[in-house]
Amino acid sequence: MRDPYEVLGVKRSASAAEIKSAFRKLAKKHHPDANKNDAKAAAKFAEINTANEILGDEDKRKQFDRGEIDAEGKPRFQDAFQGGGSPFGRGASGRAGPGGFEYSFRQSGGDAGGFGGGGFEDILSSMFGGRAGAAGMGAGMGGAGMGGRARGFEFDSGVGVDLDVAATMSVSLEEAARGAEKRVRLPNGKELNVKIPAGVVSGQTIRLKGQGDTAPGHPPGDVLITVTIAPHHFFKVDGNDLRVELPITLYEAVLGGKVRVPTLGNAVELSIPKNTSSGRTFRLKGKGLSAKGASGDLFVTVRIVLPDGNDAELEALMEKWRTAHPYNPRHDLG
Repeated sequence: MRDPYEVLGVKRSASAAEIKSAFRKLAKKHHPDANKNDAKAAAKFAEINTANEILGDEDKRKQFDRGEIDAEGKPRFQDAFQGGGSPFGRGASGRAGPGGFEYSFRQSGGDAGGFGGGGFEDILSSMFGGRAGAAGMGAGMGGAGMGGRARGFEFDSGVGVDLDVAATMSVSLEEAARGAEKRVRLPNGKELNVKIPAGVVSGQTIRLKGQGDTAPGHPPGDVLITVTIAPHHFFKVDGNDLRVELPITLYEAVLGGKVRVPTLGNAVELSIPKNTSSGRTFRLKGKGLSAKGASGDLFVTVRIVLPDGNDAELEALMEKWRTAHPYNPRHDLG
């Protein structure tokens, strides 16, 4: 097992937040579900998880930095065996091997070296306090010949693993208003069909329970889809309201008339009064977006648009009209 700082790629002075961030990035990158064709992915993921068990726990990190535990979280017993004694008392023997210390325990009907039981789990229970202590000791020492559960503890140790998957999805304004079903590709390569509810707003998050990443010993994470609404080519969103600029002709502004106005549904007719100035805004009630039981409105701002090119007849008419009816719409500006 390599140095946990090296495994997570952080400095020994790294903060808890830096360690957590490094662990999450590596865990997602090397998760077995995302690397099904890589035979070494599971071992790499386990190594990352073990390193985080040590560095992600303040007390264990201090123990490792002081040399009290090794890179796999195993206690270092060298000092306990100085002088040839055994820390386990009667009934236990130990010998040093190439991989560390190996132990054998003899079972009897009476006590086991003063530990009050006859079996391996009884001894560990007395030493470390209950079945949880025995399981932790068995997992921690599994690689040194003490038996127990070998490496399953990576996933059962209670270390928080972020299995949620975040993604963004862009939808059109029409899809947001009416609802839709779209396919999204997640960062881990998985593809899902996502139902977009009618009335969704930009920034809203859709949660898909149990569709996220998985890890042994943990419930599956969720998929969190953040919805963004793509800019529309003429509608602008203002909360539940919509706004649109509507071009009208000079004669429609002067003489009035009915003009067709687009909506998210069918187009409707808007009556333009005579002598309507450019920039005047009309309100079409209930023609905006519907969300949470409330419907917005559509605000239509008219803009007078002159014909393209020069029109001699129009220019002559305006010159005549200017002479007969002069006025200054900017008099309030000084």
